[in-house]
Amino acid sequence: MAAVKLLLSCLLFTEVHALSGNFWHITDLHWDPTYKLTDTPELVCASSGERPAASAGIFGDYACDSPWHLINSSVYAMKDILPDPDFIVWTGDDTPHVPNKDLGEEAVLHIIGNLTHIIKKVFPYIKVYSALGNHDYHPKSQLPAGPNYIYNQTAEMWRDWLDPESQETFKKGGYYTEKLLSRTGFRMLVLNTNLYYDQNKLTQDMDDPAGQFSWADQVLTKAADSKEKVYIIGHVPPGFFEKKRSKPWFTPKFNQRYLDLIQKHHSVILGQFFGHHHTDSFRMFYNSEDSPISVMFLSPGVTPWKTTLPGVVDGANNPGIRVFEYDTQTLLVKDVVTYYLNLTYANAASERWEKEYRLTESFRVPEASPASMHQVLERIANNPCYLQKYYEFNSVSYDLTECNSDCRVDHVCAAREVDFKRYEHCLEKEGAAAIYSGLLPVLSVAVSLVLATR
Repeated sequence: MAAVKLLLSCLLFTEVHALSGNFWHITDLHWDPTYKLTDTPELVCASSGERPAASAGIFGDYACDSPWHLINSSVYAMKDILPDPDFIVWTGDDTPHVPNKDLGEEAVLHIIGNLTHIIKKVFPYIKVYSALGNHDYHPKSQLPAGPNYIYNQTAEMWRDWLDPESQETFKKGGYYTEKLLSRTGFRMLVLNTNLYYDQNKLTQDMDDPAGQFSWADQVLTKAADSKEKVYIIGHVPPGFFEKKRSKPWFTPKFNQRYLDLIQKHHSVILGQFFGHHHTDSFRMFYNSEDSPISVMFLSPGVTPWKTTLPGVVDGANNPGIRVFEYDTQTLLVKDVVTYYLNLTYANAASERWEKEYRLTESFRVPEASPASMHQVLERIANNPCYLQKYYEFNSVSYDLTECNSDCRVDHVCAAREVDFKRYEHCLEKEGAAAIYSGLLPVLSVAVSLVLATR
């Protein structure tokens, strides 16, 4: 009888275990081919913009984009940690932060080609779903709403990853959709959200650049009719940057249209996976009753580059790569595990990619569903310990300073509100709450003094 029970428990374990899948998400590799170790800190890399790379080592420097040694290290770390993922999500930004005059079309394609080659070399039999970043074009961020040389050439590089129909839509507008792993009932939607970027001067006056909104609406409508579940990936996210107050990425009208798209089709969307920030964060989407309906995961970048965006203080990060665990029957995101390279330690001692954290363990939630991520946000908003933990993860354990009340408002409102007006309202509400909570100890002392004098 005991043997039968043991057999049954083993069978049950095997069945449950088989329901869990894994995939990698990598983003913002930003390879800088000019990186070299030299005695002149200002000349280590072009991407520093002559900022001194004072602690440069073979794996890089926080003032610079990724040297090839770091690119190579990150891809082989993926192979060591999870050698056989179900698939890989790669959300772009491959070239360094340098002036347009220092790149050009062929340089951009050369960099995309080299990164494509190493991923194919290390993971030759793994399906890769790849999206363009705003730095994957020349001139940067000016991705057009129609066919062009770079879309065509990139589609050829990614031919092994794209089916014929995907190649055609990619050449048209840099986007595509496919059945996820060719499985009936599951779909991947790959967007070119660079078309909505507020720095893209080519598309600002258009209503629907490359017809992508209309196309995505049709794809998601058809997905609902076919009872499919969908993952969405892209590079530039909607909403606001958590490290600079009131800094959006989309133009207002495109931000609203994206928000409308998610709210309309949320029942078939099981996850959104984006990059661009280089930081580790997430964005919540709610319905009209303020119930959580979708979540966008913003994965940290491989590049450690310290942003030059005015107003951001010390905005560097340690290199990060990420595994998502998901239910292979429903596409529910079950967990998120982030791995990182402490750049200072790697340069001084040895290369050591290690687990930074597991979402369900660190934030004590059952999985990474919209409802659970809403719980995570509430804990960050209301518990200083969770806030500080989140803040340190945000820079991939680079910035370990205290997240003060202003910092809290910026991070909470960016995660909570993708909508422009609601974000501004959140700033007012949370800011007022922060002032009130700061005054409470003062008022308490004042009341005590008054009572003591009676």
